[in-house]
Amino acid sequence: MNTELERVLPMEIEKRSFEIIESELPHPIDPALAPIIKRVIHTSADFEYADTLCFSEDVVAKAHEAIKNGACIVTDTQMAKAGINKKNLAKYGGEVYCFIADEDVAKAAKEQGTTRSAASMDKAASLGKPLIFAIGNAPTALVRICELIEEGRLDPKLVIGVPVGFVNVVQSKEMIMREPVPYIVARGRKGGSNVAACIVNALLYMLGR
Repeated sequence: MNTELERVLPMEIEKRSFEIIESELPHPIDPALAPIIKRVIHTSADFEYADTLCFSEDVVAKAHEAIKNGACIVTDTQMAKAGINKKNLAKYGGEVYCFIADEDVAKAAKEQGTTRSAASMDKAASLGKPLIFAIGNAPTALVRICELIEEGRLDPKLVIGVPVGFVNVVQSKEMIMREPVPYIVARGRKGGSNVAACIVNALLYMLGR
């Protein structure tokens, strides 16, 4: 590894980062998906995402159509919500929601013996709006989304399933990929709220080009 510092102007750092990513990709990637894959690698410095990110058919086009039609985004953490470019989303009439800290969600989770993340998905399902889900932390949220789809109570325009961890993380991601909905999933244990947010931002950036 080169230990000499590169002389890079502040406004050129991101551009240089993407040049490095491009040069170190382990194999060619689909040009239609490259902006998402490369931005996730940029966020995580993890080239495994070139292999583990999974995309349903025509997912980018479907996501863009949903955003242009005013779809709102639901996250499972405040961190993911904070990381999404809400100004860009607002251009199309969308908002970002996170219900994890709401008192009614906490009450419902306690009464039902479930997690706040799962209960917050029930609240999202009651919004009556076209929704994109960006899940970066809680596999229980992904599982509940699957259940709501199967109950006919939810029809997501896109599910970004990238929770990180060990308990039911892998299984929940496999579950969402079996549902008849558009998805972007990071197979395996890796992911996170930052990854969920950066996928949303990549889609918004692609739409605005």
